[in-house]
Formats: sequence, C-alpha cells, structure tokens
Amino acid sequence: MALVPFPGPQSGAYQPDLEDDDAASGKMSFLEHLDELRKRIVSSLIGVALGVLACFGFINHIVNFILKPTWQVLPPGSRMIYTQPGEAFGLYIQISLIAGVVLAAPWIMYQVWLFIAPGLYANEKRLAVPFVALGTIGFITGTVVNHYLTFPFMMRFFASFNTPDLVFMPRLEDVFDLYTKMLLGMGLIFQMPMVVYTLAKLRLVTARFLLRHFKYAFLIIFIVAAVITPTGDMVTQTIFAAPMVALYVLSIFIAWFVRPKESS
Repeated sequence: MALVPFPGPQSGAYQPDLEDDDAASGKMSFLEHLDELRKRIVSSLIGVALGVLACFGFINHIVNFILKPTWQVLPPGSRMIYTQPGEAFGLYIQISLIAGVVLAAPWIMYQVWLFIAPGLYANEKRLAVPFVALGTIGFITGTVVNHYLTFPFMMRFFASFNTPDLVFMPRLEDVFDLYTKMLLGMGLIFQMPMVVYTLAKLRLVTARFLLRHFKYAFLIIFIVAAVITPTGDMVTQTIFAAPMVALYVLSIFIAWFVRPKESS
C-alpha cells in the first residue's frame, strides 16, 4: 500500500483555516460579537447615567409634569398616597432613570446601529442617519402620545367610577407603575415606521406584502396588545392596538415611498 503524504503548505493542497477566511473577509467571531455587544451596552449605560444626572437637577418639575394627568382627573381635594417609607424617594429615582433614558434615546439608538452595522454592506450602512433619527423620533412621539392622550384617557376611565361612597385615591407607586408600562409600550409601538423603513431599504418587505397581509397583521396586533397591556381590560387593549393599526397603515405608505416600483 502506498503511503499518501500529508498535505502541507508546500504541497499545493493547503486549505486556509476558516478563521483565516473570516479574518480576511472582515467577519467577526462569536466572541468578538459578544465583546462588541458588551461595549455597546456599556456605552449606552454611560449615556443613560449622564442623562439621569442631568434630569435629577430638575426632578421636581419632571415629577409634577408626569403626575399632572392624574391630578387633573382626581376629585377636588383628593390626594395620592404612599404607604412605604422609601416609596416617594424610590419614585424620584425611577423617574430620573426614565427621564435619563428618554434624554439618551438618540445615543442609545446610535449604539444599536453600531452593533448591527458590521453585518451590513457598505451601501446599507448609509441607513445609519435615518435609523437613528426615525427610532428617536418614534420613541419620543410614543412618549408624548402616552402622556397627553393614552394615559390621561386611562386615568379618566378609572376615575369615572368615583362616587360619593367610593372615592378614587390611587397609590403613588401604582400610578407611576402604570405610567411607566404604558410609556415604554407606546415608545416601542412607535418604532414600527423605523423598522419598516429599514426593512424596505434592505428589500426585505414591500408595500404590496404589507397590504396583502393586513388581516393577519390586524390579528397579531391585538394579540400583542393583549400581551403588553398593563391591565386586562378591553379598553386598555384597544388603546394600545389602535396606534399599532394606524402605524401599520402608515408603514405601508412608507414602504411604498421607499420602493414604489417594487410595490406596484
């Protein structure tokens, strides 16, 4: 039996290692992806910390601003209560944290983009500006809609059961907990235009596709609304579902604007 020599670098049969291929093509290994994720999380947390410090100097104004929709629906002479010694102080800390996240939203969106950008082609990386801009605008718009429309409506609904024998005196922590959940929920909901714009630019969705699957999207929207709704009633679920339906319709127009020829 003839012995076949082991192929070496000089035999012409040398195959480069897979890691060499990844390095040559600029691809990142799994550990490099984890390290990049760590860097982006740390950078985002630093931005949030700076936002919290900036907002804490105006904490009294921010607290009054957040609680104003509740004060407006309470019966005259009513007060909100807190029952734990550190509850009010903890509320101030939580409000500072949320305000810091809102303030740092553009920086956080930029860090998200830096994490996903290495996996894109050069022409796709030009989406950085609209990705950050639409994501920030969407989140801020969601918080504004929550503060001026959805949350006041919810509080008026709950306060409508107030009677001379049944007084509505909400606990401070409960009010803020509901406000926080609705704030984050609406902020995420209003990311839909940014997501559809990015997917349309990457040729992953078209207006025709979104329109054809509208009935399925309508069902999924109400399922998602039921999951993220902070309370189990149909009124709150509809409040969350209605903006998602409107944003889905808006996203159809956005996809058509991005790729009109592919949508016709």
